[in-house]
Amino acid sequence: MKSWSVSSLLNWVPADPSMNDEAVLWERLARSRRAPLEPAWLGEVYSPSLSVDLRRALCEKLGMQAERGWPVIQDLLASHGVLPDLVMAAGLCHQSEARDWLLAQLEQTSDDEDANLMVVQALACWGAEVPESVVVNCLHHPGQLHRLAGLQLLSFRSHCLDDGELLQFCQEVLNDFRDPVVVAAIRVLQRRDGVLISEKLAELCGNGSLPVAEAAFRALGCIATPSSQRCLLELSQKLNDDVRRKMASTQLSQQFRQ
Repeated sequence: MKSWSVSSLLNWVPADPSMNDEAVLWERLARSRRAPLEPAWLGEVYSPSLSVDLRRALCEKLGMQAERGWPVIQDLLASHGVLPDLVMAAGLCHQSEARDWLLAQLEQTSDDEDANLMVVQALACWGAEVPESVVVNCLHHPGQLHRLAGLQLLSFRSHCLDDGELLQFCQEVLNDFRDPVVVAAIRVLQRRDGVLISEKLAELCGNGSLPVAEAAFRALGCIATPSSQRCLLELSQKLNDDVRRKMASTQLSQQFRQ
């Protein structure tokens, strides 16, 4: 294989992507702050034959090119098909045309396909603009990754909802048997400071698994309102579990020290 110097690669556009020296490409990516990358160059060197990590790195750079990157991403999709790293790039470029393309892809896949999940994940940053039905379907999907993706979508649109509506969206995921899903839902809720939210978190402090309770106690501590403090005080006095009662007392004392 031909040996390329970094300086000679700065303006190099290969005729055959299979001849790419991955080490040189990595070096070029590492120097991108001092020598900005052109979307056309990224599109030219991209190839499905490259390693997964390198393809992903190239697509991240391409997605960050925004409106300059999207036409190149479109060309790559037309040439190579709907590959995960290209779908990710479509999400990162944050163009309305890319969002519409992703939504169209979602309609062409079933909920059980891997392609469906990667499209939902790429749509995360458009949470407020994604149809409500997409968010609901993700939150009701039995798969953990779909539910986590749905919570990511929800986090971007939660500002459009009141506390009651937000809790309604979270109802099923808060009852999930998998701790990571419930903890992720708690992180969405803790950005709000309403009474309903504090009371729901207090319920999880008493009834959830220990990891869920820990997250709920921390959330109440972060909210730091009279209602959250009242909930912590009640929990510190009424819980039978010594460990949980101590968690409540710790969060309560930290608030009063601030």
